[in-house]
Parts: sequence; structure tokens; C-alpha cells
Amino acid sequence: MNDEAPITLPDRVSSVTGKASAWLTLLMVVVTFVVVVMRYVFDAGLIWLQESVIWMHAVVFMMGAAYTLQHEDHVRVDVFYRTMSARKRAWVDLLGVIVFLLPLCAFLAWKSIDFVAASWSLREASRESGGLPYPLIPLLKTVLLFMPAAVALQGGAMLLRALKTLRQG
Repeated sequence: MNDEAPITLPDRVSSVTGKASAWLTLLMVVVTFVVVVMRYVFDAGLIWLQESVIWMHAVVFMMGAAYTLQHEDHVRVDVFYRTMSARKRAWVDLLGVIVFLLPLCAFLAWKSIDFVAASWSLREASRESGGLPYPLIPLLKTVLLFMPAAVALQGGAMLLRALKTLRQG
């Protein structure tokens, strides 16, 4: 997709989550700066603020995954792909989505459901005194379900584009 405007709902979702991830990265840098200043200038600290940086970092990676796939900036063994014709790249994308991406997304979602459900049912909060309160931890763990869904949606858009290329060629 690279520099094209988002053309499908999954593309729009990926664009929104990618941009949100970029803003969250900026917020993470600001919060890290605040934590460092508080610690070394004022000899004080807030555990919940320090924990929030760790969680923001995780959310940035998970929310940015579909955006990264959309813009083809993900890890790819690109030894042959760049030199292939559009039709051959479409076959690689089609098979890659069907054989690898969608099964992986299904597996991640399936393995995360119980983990996320347990967090909500336990009304999980941070183990640290003064850490993140309920419901922040379960909300953050819910991103474990959002990420494979968003990546699978973007994979679906990738699959549709590959099919369109194959039909045209």
C-alpha cells in the first residue's frame, strides 16, 4: 500500500491506530522525562507513572502492528520479493496471509482470551503498592485481543488487494 490513501475500512482502522500509536509514543517520551526529572531532581517517584511507561510501550507495539503491515514496513525476508512481478508478489502476499498471518492472529487471540478474561474477573490491579489501579490493567491486557483482530483485518485488506491483482493480471 505504501503511500496510497486508505481505501478500505481495515486500512482506515490501521491508519487511525497507527497515528494513535505515534501520539502514544510521544506521550511515553514525555512521561519518561517526567519520571526521570522527578527521580533525580526532586528525589521522588510515582510507581503508577513508571508502570504506565512500560504499558504504553507494549500498547505502541501492539497498536502499531496493523499500521506497520499496511505500509509494508514489517519484517520480511525480501531477498526475492522486490524483484518479483506484481502478480508473483500478489501470490506471495495471498499465501502469506492465508498460511501464516491469519492462523497466527487466530492463535494469538485464542491464547489471549482466558488471560484477558481472568484479568477482568479478578479485577486485576498492579501488584506494586501505588501502581496502576483497576481497571487499567485489564484494559491494557484487552489490547492483546485488539492487536490480532486489527492485524487480521489488515491482512484481509492485503488479501483482497492480492486477489484484485491476480484477477487483473
